[in-house]
Parts: sequence; C-alpha cells; structure tokens
Amino acid sequence: FFILHYIAIISMADFDYQTDVPDGVLDAHKKYSHPLVDRYASTEMSYVWSPACKFTTWRKLWLALAVSEQELGIEITDSQIKELEENVNNIDFDKANEYEKKFRHDVMGHVHAYGDVAPTAMPIIHLGATSCFIGDNTDCVQLKKALELTRRKLVKVIGTLKAFAMKYYNLPTLGFTHYQAAQLTTVGKRATLWMQDLLLDLDKLEREIDTLPMRGVKGTTGTQASFLELFNGDHGKVKELNAKVCKIMGFKKAIPVSGQTYTRKIDYHILTILSGISQSAYKMCGDIRLLANLKEVEEPFAKNQIGSSAMAYKRNPMRSERVCSIARYVMSLPAAAAGTASSQWFERTLDDSAIRRIYLPEGFLGVDVILNLLENISNGLHVWPEVVNKHVMEELPFMSTEVILMECVKAGGDRQELHEAIRVHSMAAGAVVKGEGKPNDLMERISKDELFKAVHDKLDDLVKPILFVGRAVEQVGEFMEEEVDPVLSKYEDLLKVENKDGVNV
Repeated sequence: FFILHYIAIISMADFDYQTDVPDGVLDAHKKYSHPLVDRYASTEMSYVWSPACKFTTWRKLWLALAVSEQELGIEITDSQIKELEENVNNIDFDKANEYEKKFRHDVMGHVHAYGDVAPTAMPIIHLGATSCFIGDNTDCVQLKKALELTRRKLVKVIGTLKAFAMKYYNLPTLGFTHYQAAQLTTVGKRATLWMQDLLLDLDKLEREIDTLPMRGVKGTTGTQASFLELFNGDHGKVKELNAKVCKIMGFKKAIPVSGQTYTRKIDYHILTILSGISQSAYKMCGDIRLLANLKEVEEPFAKNQIGSSAMAYKRNPMRSERVCSIARYVMSLPAAAAGTASSQWFERTLDDSAIRRIYLPEGFLGVDVILNLLENISNGLHVWPEVVNKHVMEELPFMSTEVILMECVKAGGDRQELHEAIRVHSMAAGAVVKGEGKPNDLMERISKDELFKAVHDKLDDLVKPILFVGRAVEQVGEFMEEEVDPVLSKYEDLLKVENKDGVNV
C-alpha cells in the first residue's frame, strides 16, 4: 500500500501544470471564440455583420455604380452589367485574401477577385470610386439593416410587456423609494415604467432609421472630382449619379457633404441609441433582480436549469444578470465613438478604421442579445401574488392610519387625541416588527382601542390595498391606449415576424 501511495505521489508531482496544449491536440478549439457571436447573439444579427453580407454588399455597390454610370452615358455594356449581376454571390474568399496580401489593400483584393469571375466587366469595376465608396456605403447598409432588426425586436419586447402589464394592472404592490417601502402602486403600473423607457428608445431609433443617409458618390476627399472628370465637367450628371446609386441601395438621400468618409458623428449617434436601449434594459432587469430577492417576481426557470453548482435550491435571476452585464458594456461604447468622431483630421485619417470594426458590430450584437433576453424574460415572468400581498400587508397598516384618523374624526372624535393614540400604537407595533420579528399588529391594537370604535366594524374595508394605489390602475389603461397601442398598431406586421432563434443559455 505504502509503495503504491508513494508511486502515486511521484506521478502527480511529475505532472506539468504550466504546459500549454501541444500541437495536434484540440487544434479546432485554439482560436478565440467571441461570446457575443458564438454564445449569445442571434443568427439574424450575426449575418448583418458577417463577411457574406459585407462583401456581397461591396459587389452590389459596384453593380449599382456601373448601372448608374451606364444610364448616364458612360460606355458600359449590358453584358458587363449582366456578368456583374450573375457573380454578386460568387465570392472566392481565399482568392480575395491572396490578392489582399499581394496588394496590401483589402478593396483592391476584392476588385480583382470580382474581376476573376466577371472578366469582361473587370475594366469598369470601381470606375471613378475610392475605397470609402465601398467601405463607408457598406457600413451604411449594414447599419440600416441592423437598426431595422433592432426596431423589430424592440417592438416585440414592448408588445410582450404590454401583456404582462395588463395581466397585473390592478395587483397592488409596495412602491419603493430609496429601496424603502413607499406608497402602493400596482405590478402592472411598475411595468409601464419599463415600457415608457423603451418607447423613448424606439422614438430615437425610428428617427435614426428615417434620417440615416448613405455616404453616396463623393470621391477621395468628398469633392466628387473624379466623377466630374468622368462626366467631362457635367455637374448635373454627377449629382444625378449620386442620387441614382442611393436610390438603388434603398436610401432616400446621401449625406450632403463629406470628406473621404461620412462624418463619424453618425456612428456616435447610433451608439447612443444602443446605449439608451441598454440603459432601459438594465433598469428593468435590475428591478427584477431586486424583486426576485423579495420572492415576489421570478424570471423564467427551465425544468432542468441549475441555479448554482453548489447550492442546489437556488433560482438565480441569471438572464436578468446577463442583460445587466452586456448592457454595461454597450453603454460604454459611445465614449469610444465620441473619441473617433472628434479625432478625425481634416478630410480623413485611418485611425477610425480598426476601432469601428469592433464597436459597431459589437454594439448591435450586444443589444440583439439584450432584446432577445428581454422578450424571453417578459414572456415568462412569474409573479407570486400571495407574497406580494404579504409584503403589502406588512406595511399597509402604517399607511392607512391617516384614513382611519379621518373616519374617526368625521364620527365625532378628537383629532389630537386620536393622532396621539395612533402614534403610540404605531411605535409599539414597529417595536414588535423590528425588535421581535413578529407580524405588524397595528390593526389589532386599533381594533381593541375604544377611541377607534367608530371604525371597528369596517377596519378591513379601510385597509384594502386597492384603495391605496391612487390612479395606478387607470394610468395603466390610459398609457396603453394613448402610447402603446398606436405603436403596436403601426408595427403590426413586425409583431407577426418570428425571430429565427432566441435564448439558448
């Protein structure tokens, strides 16, 4: 036994804990996997920022440019146009990468890869254009697609929250200020606070979609000089070319003026919208996490879900926590975009490029995750009415004392004497709750005090929680009718579109 034990110790001592995984082992898993894409985000938003979407858009832009130039008199044949059309999706990425290594230029790499499959059109691909005609206009197309997908998902969250709010529109619950018990509200009314924030976000989002310009046909420094040369000084045709390309690509207008790039203020404004959605989501899920601690509300919990590897009984609000975690990251991105916008020298510097490849996709991927989670949480949010009522009744006796006082005064009682009696009883009841950990017995004390005889037979009616929620019930109905329903009606078609995938973990 001792020999075997000694051998085991030697064997463990020989194991090298610091050695990396050797070559030939786990090779398929040695490349960093981005959690936003591989773990959380939907295939729909991932596609928007994928190489497939990006580089087919490059080719569509080259096609749109050629078609527009042909219509305005440039010698481009129908067969060249047809060849470009037929090969928009025929991309050899390996060949494009080879060309990029050769030329040290990504756009020219793809020009030549396109030319390989559309050889007769090769002479007119990228005619008059600069790299930013392709890069920036593609960014605009991707931003528009991503904004529209975000709008669809945001509307669906609002619709799901409406159903929740209406289900619990008249369930009294403790309001909290400073996270201390305050005047009653209703569970549904609290949900309208979350919805109102999201509606404000939707308003900003709609305006951005409606006003988002394309970069358009601008040339190397925004002066359109190369296109003016192409059209032999015809300013009208240059302007018409700009309008035609924008229309083909689905935009109402191009940005009025630019340097080589569109102003990076647009990126900043878009990221502030994504930050706003994240702020709203964080507030909502922060509330849910606190309510989960009170055992009043719980997010969906799958049959086989494990809340803790150690504490098997736990039901952690992990989805709400994930929302808050990702929201915190998205909220940080506008600062980076502000730095980029402010540091662009004159007509353009390239220090905007690398960081935009990161924060534009990640901002949208992050919000996509957040909205998927919000819909999932809202759709399965579980309220425990008895627990909610228990907490209400622990505090309501104190809140109801003014009503009791007024009723007794109306019956002929002495206001000052009654006030003092309530003060004494309240202090005593508070001592029982805090000092002994027992239930609030204020109503029992009042029911035994002859000073309050006038209300003894209707004490229960005077402390019905619904009497203390003010206009909360009416506010929920008015909010839905005046603010929510018009939005849901406007986007009725979007509500019918099923998301391709949802929350997997």
